[in-house]
Amino acid sequence: MITYEEAGVMLDEIAAELPEEFYKDLNGGVILLTDEKVHPESGDSKDLYIMGEYHNQPHGLGRFITIYFGSFIRIHSHLSPEQQKIKLRRIVRHEFTHHLESLAGERELEKMDEQDMEKYRRRKQNGNRYSERN
Repeated sequence: MITYEEAGVMLDEIAAELPEEFYKDLNGGVILLTDEKVHPESGDSKDLYIMGEYHNQPHGLGRFITIYFGSFIRIHSHLSPEQQKIKLRRIVRHEFTHHLESLAGERELEKMDEQDMEKYRRRKQNGNRYSERN
């Protein structure tokens, strides 16, 4: 299992892979938090964790991405460090896609995320579990 510090190094490496243009208007950058964040729809079952979020607060803190290390480790602690880096890269790219779509006035990934939430709701109604949410 990687440590918070190791995840921070991985995150820096992943962030450096992205083109500079991706950071346009991302004034708050990418933040790694120690938090574990359970999705509100998870309820008492705590079976849906938020790995990362894109924030766009025009009259507040601006645009930034948060990655939740606690959620990440809760779900991916069993993976090798190499596999964890792959998962972390996927999360970062997902959140950057939200950022870029926001700049372009698009919402395709938001729509896909909502479809995933609908699948989660159906699975939950049928007694199945789903564990990750970007």
